[in-house]
Amino acid sequence: MTEQAKVPAIRFAGFTDPWEQRKLGDCFEFLKSNTLSRAGLNGENGTARNVHYGDILIKFGDCLDDERSDLPFITDDTVLPKYAGSILREGDVIFADTAEDETAGKCVELRKLPKEPTISGLHTIPARPRFPFGTGYLGHYLNSDAYHRQLLPLMQGIKVISVSKAALQDTQVRFPGLSEQSAIGAALNEIDSLITLHQRKYDKLVVFKKSMLEKMFPKDGESVPEIRFAGFTDPWEQRKLGDVTDSFSGGTPDGSHASYYGGSIPFIRSAEINSDKTELFLTEKGLDNSSAKIVERGTVLYALYGATSGEVGIAAIKGAINQAILALSPHTGNDPLFLASWLRREKARIVDTYLQGGQGNLSGSIVKELSFALPQQKEQQVIGSFFSHLDNLITLHQRKLELLRNIKKSLLDKMFV
Repeated sequence: MTEQAKVPAIRFAGFTDPWEQRKLGDCFEFLKSNTLSRAGLNGENGTARNVHYGDILIKFGDCLDDERSDLPFITDDTVLPKYAGSILREGDVIFADTAEDETAGKCVELRKLPKEPTISGLHTIPARPRFPFGTGYLGHYLNSDAYHRQLLPLMQGIKVISVSKAALQDTQVRFPGLSEQSAIGAALNEIDSLITLHQRKYDKLVVFKKSMLEKMFPKDGESVPEIRFAGFTDPWEQRKLGDVTDSFSGGTPDGSHASYYGGSIPFIRSAEINSDKTELFLTEKGLDNSSAKIVERGTVLYALYGATSGEVGIAAIKGAINQAILALSPHTGNDPLFLASWLRREKARIVDTYLQGGQGNLSGSIVKELSFALPQQKEQQVIGSFFSHLDNLITLHQRKLELLRNIKKSLLDKMFV
């Protein structure tokens, strides 16, 4: 029997009817899935495609559309006839019934499928609606907290968590009229499209930056890079980092003295070297009674300790640093943005070669002995500005991604019940 449910906090104008509530088993019929592992799939060719649970958990969004061309082929052509009655259609949904955490039960709605027949694979529960739903509604709703929290008490397992078909069919599905479903689906699909757009731009910029870092600095044994800005022809000179910078590390005031903390001096720690905000602040007394050192804005900051080893930043604020950071102030005629770009380029090599101690620490003395090729000041400045602009673009798209994801999360919380 259909039960009327409460309405969400946010609705599109013109919709006032109450939402319906039914058991999932009354709304869907379940299809068969295969047990093919990745070994039975390939990315080249075949007569049928497969939806793998790992892709649902990690790769696909709420609706399978743009990713459709990446669906793997089934290598064995004799598999498809066994699932003739379970070939997937647009509008079907597929649950991943297994995961290593509470993402078990993540779902994807199929919106566009390839020309080849497609079936559902290992650790999936494919389901077909018994009556029409608005495009995009099911994919977003079945992944929302409003629905997914019903699955949490139904999950079984410790290292691997699973949700059974029997448990799914007894959960409650809530939905408005078809027109309102379509409006909700269209709005959230539009946000997903924006997220995908900025994600692609972000990914391309990251790849482009990596390529330019390789090509705009000389390779080992060479005196000029593969790519240079017009007008620069002089060879680069080999120098040691310590010969062209003044450097120092800081310290941490004794935490047992409350009077050392809570002042107005930003206390920059490793995870904050690329931020203009800090969580801790020192007093003048804390600074005077410790080896913490003040760095000026624009100083190159190099993380020496722990998980952030090898990370590079340019101080965005004037503040104090602790012993986990090496501050590098270039001598006159040398550009901090250029030095920071070179250090970022060399991060993996430096960490792999010189990492010391069980905590993954780098030695400041070793960092200062690093040898690198250095062009004249004007070329340094052009290169440094180029990578700084690139970093700003990457950060811009990263922030837009975070904003869009937060907007979507807020809408998912308020548009469903």
